[in-house]
Amino acid sequence: MVERAYKYRFFPTTEQENLLRRTMGCVRLVYNKALDARTKAWYEKQERVQYKETSSLLTDWKKTEDLDFLNEVSCVPLQQCLRHLQKAFANFWGKRAKYPKFKAKRNGGSAEFTKSAFKYRDGNLWLAKCREPLPIVWSRFLPKGCSPSTVTVKLEPSGRWFVSLLIDDYTVEVLPPTSKQIGIDAGVTSLISTSDGEKITNPKHFNRLYKKLKAAQKELSRKTKGSSNRNKARLKVARIHAKIKDVRTDFLHKLTTGLVKTNSLIAIEDLAVRNMVRNHKLARSISDAAWGEMFRQLEYKCDWYGRKLVKIDRFFPSSKRCNHCGFVMDKLPLSVRSWDCPSCGTKGIDRDTNAGKNILAAGLAVLVCGATVRPDESKSRKAGAMKQKPKS
Repeated sequence: MVERAYKYRFFPTTEQENLLRRTMGCVRLVYNKALDARTKAWYEKQERVQYKETSSLLTDWKKTEDLDFLNEVSCVPLQQCLRHLQKAFANFWGKRAKYPKFKAKRNGGSAEFTKSAFKYRDGNLWLAKCREPLPIVWSRFLPKGCSPSTVTVKLEPSGRWFVSLLIDDYTVEVLPPTSKQIGIDAGVTSLISTSDGEKITNPKHFNRLYKKLKAAQKELSRKTKGSSNRNKARLKVARIHAKIKDVRTDFLHKLTTGLVKTNSLIAIEDLAVRNMVRNHKLARSISDAAWGEMFRQLEYKCDWYGRKLVKIDRFFPSSKRCNHCGFVMDKLPLSVRSWDCPSCGTKGIDRDTNAGKNILAAGLAVLVCGATVRPDESKSRKAGAMKQKPKS
């Protein structure tokens, strides 16, 4: 049994939309006020305000005359946004994320409802303070016997409404083992190159709509700020971005599901995508390829279906190492797509396929014996141990 979210689109009635927009507005207000309070407490008093203190502040805010409208919406999403803020700060102090940002209205919004704030029965979902069930487009039904533990309603910048139902899904079963193992090298021209010699061409979804997006953004920049025409132009840009995201996500889900179903072991590189996009020449191409999302999907799907996912060190010379003899080239620019090995004489070594084979070999070494995949690491450790002075 695994936790799984089912996402659906819905078209709220006028009454439901007004209530949900007010709820998201209150969530945004509480989140921003709590973030401001925590920031001031740190800079003025060097104190870390926790969830408990912000929850007390929320109670005080509801009692004031200016913020008494917070009582008109469900209290659960307001408490949940404080928990999300607490998690954001925990990630920040743990150096896993940047400092939390203030929420903006133009970015849409979301509201999370726990079991006490919604009712699910016979395929219908009622939220707190809603008289009618949400008119959800059930593209697929929830598994029988499963009921949601958390419901998240989201309004995208493009104006689309989505609801996500988190359930404990018992229908996800471990797949039967296969004898196939694969190493994957991520790229820009070819999205992935496998150790089997297969290459999946990068669809470049962003480039397909780049001209249309550029024209829409140019039109948006000419509109007067705060005008209704600017809001219409903003929605047009957001819809193009939404289309790009939907096509990319659909493609990645189909690709990763196929890889997980046909391979018992998948070896990948532990790439630092956040650092790689700092290269202004390749940033757009790398972002469009969405390597991080692809690896994230591979990771949780392998966990679902009982497959092995092995990550090797990002500094392992997979492209520069000959998979026949192990010779490592000193330099291999990105422009060189195939090369000849000066050691064993192998000619026409495809850069990407060679990298996939080396990644698989390194992944098997890590899985079997826990060996390091950095050839110079053991030497550096020995040298450091020799230089270290003995303790007196």
